[in-house]
Amino acid sequence: MKLVKVAAAVLNQTPLDWDGNLRRMREAIARAREQNVGLLCLPELCVTGYGCEDAFRSRGVPEQAMAQLMAILPDTRGMIVSLGLPVAHHNALFNCAALCADGKLLGLTAKQHLAGDGVHYEPRWFKPWPDDVRALVDTPAGTVPIGDLFYDCGGVKVGFEICEDAWVARRPGASLSLQGVDIILNPSASHFAFAKHAVRQRFVLEGSRAFGVTYVYANLLGNEAGRVIYDGDAFLATNGRLVAQGPRFSFAELQITSAVIDLDATRTTQLRTASFTPEAFESDSRIVTSFAPPACSLAPEQFAEEPWSLGPRAKEEELARAESIALFDYLRKSRSMGFVLSLSGGADSSATASLVRLMVELGTRELGLAGFAARLPHMPALALCKSTRELMSHLLLCVYQRTKNSSQATLDSARAVAEGVGAGFQVFDVDALVADYTAMVEKALGRPLSWTSDDAALQNIQARVRSPGVWMLANVRNALLLSTSNRSEAAVGYATMDGDTSGGLAPIAGIDKNFLRRFLRWLESEGPHGVGAMPYLAAVNAQAPGPELRPLDQKQTGEGDLMPYDLLDAVERAAIRDKLLPLEVFARMRAHFPQHDARALATWIDRFFKLWCRNQWKRERYAPSFHLDDENLDPKTWCRFPILSSGFARELAAMWAHPELK
Repeated sequence: MKLVKVAAAVLNQTPLDWDGNLRRMREAIARAREQNVGLLCLPELCVTGYGCEDAFRSRGVPEQAMAQLMAILPDTRGMIVSLGLPVAHHNALFNCAALCADGKLLGLTAKQHLAGDGVHYEPRWFKPWPDDVRALVDTPAGTVPIGDLFYDCGGVKVGFEICEDAWVARRPGASLSLQGVDIILNPSASHFAFAKHAVRQRFVLEGSRAFGVTYVYANLLGNEAGRVIYDGDAFLATNGRLVAQGPRFSFAELQITSAVIDLDATRTTQLRTASFTPEAFESDSRIVTSFAPPACSLAPEQFAEEPWSLGPRAKEEELARAESIALFDYLRKSRSMGFVLSLSGGADSSATASLVRLMVELGTRELGLAGFAARLPHMPALALCKSTRELMSHLLLCVYQRTKNSSQATLDSARAVAEGVGAGFQVFDVDALVADYTAMVEKALGRPLSWTSDDAALQNIQARVRSPGVWMLANVRNALLLSTSNRSEAAVGYATMDGDTSGGLAPIAGIDKNFLRRFLRWLESEGPHGVGAMPYLAAVNAQAPGPELRPLDQKQTGEGDLMPYDLLDAVERAAIRDKLLPLEVFARMRAHFPQHDARALATWIDRFFKLWCRNQWKRERYAPSFHLDDENLDPKTWCRFPILSSGFARELAAMWAHPELK
């Protein structure tokens, strides 16, 4: 047996945080050394942070990144370590993985396939490196090779698939296997989306099996730059078998996942596989060094599946954990002094309050009260807290803002939620403000406003007058104001700009209403693994969601104003995710919703398309939100649409011409 200990390090980095990023990389190397790791893989672009955006175009960024690499070289003595950074070469920028061995820079393997869809815009900044091409680049450590490379470290062959390289049909791993590579490293910055963990695990396992190698995968961790969440996946697989897996959604700055692997076992697999036909000649892609990863003794395997990731409620569990670390990192990286929330007692605001509580519950379970407070040093009062409820009282202030159209039921519900999560609670009566604005506009128009002719204006003014007071509270407290917009209502513009959309962060804007209501019922009855149920949500879940902006006797509901939420979400997916035309959407809805007659469905579909087009300007102005699935409507990171368009006029006419609708 030829045993080597390999490891993946996941890091919670911050774009352009040169000192912090360097400290975390050094700490990861130090921890790996304490565990006798011989080969360590750090995430993609961990030197600079992945989310530097157009700052990558600054000449100073790759220059400083190279200086950081030089600074960390001495830390790699006695080990082999890979680090990700941007490298300038021939007036172009490349996304590279540097392989360092025993304090020396061996080379820079460049990414061949760039992620350019969804939340990723790599082709805006980087160039793809062509297959089977090498070059030389000058660095402060001397001239080193760059390009499509693999490394022979004392007889141990190491290659790379950098994130997207493993997601494409023609994976570099296929050619690496023909070179007899023993270990493939995959430094990644792969964004979180529901159920994506299983997809990554499959290509890691299949890569290790098909290529006959040990495969080491290291992702980023946390809310790195504001919108995108990284779950911190770490996998180590050998010959199609998972041998180690790291914890996801950690509140720690870094995690090391390691395992002892037998190089002779993968070599034997290649030897006895009839279809494995290696190239017999020596490739000039091979970079040779005499330094080999230190041998080690056999250690037990570490793999154990997270208990919460199994079962029918895995999506709810993922949402709870993804939102928790996203909120935590946003809070600490923005150095805000907590959160302020306009709490209506309805589903959206109650879910937002509950997510802040989950941030505290899950964070303190991992870090402890003292450790949680230590990660937020800009809030020294947290260090004195003796319980999670004390922490919550410092971190979240909720405000119920009533008018004459607000019910006692929603006030009671809001109070129960605030008490249940342990937040501060205030009640503002904004009816006088509504009356003053209404009177002022009536005087300007020379006529009274009525619900018959001025419905939208009379609704919107109630939402808008709630904004200045809660903004003022947030400003006074130097806190983040949380907006409560959800994805379904964003799709059709069922929100008041400068009213309920007010805020610096919109945590649930990526969640559709139907799933949000399911999530709230789960929180009430069961809750996340290790946290438990949140029974204070009973009153919220008993209500029919509605904005309470019309007179109470009209019994306003969101579904009454729009359409059934399950249908709304299905139409949105068909029209926006799947890009179907109105007639095609109608055909799909007829099959999936037979309980509704044809004309009702056509009316709702017509309403969706018109509202979608009319309200793109609203989506452009929403507060930053978290990316939670690959059906996001955020025009800045996922779903672009013109602000002005024809509104699908011809396509809707084609739908109404359907024989069933005549």
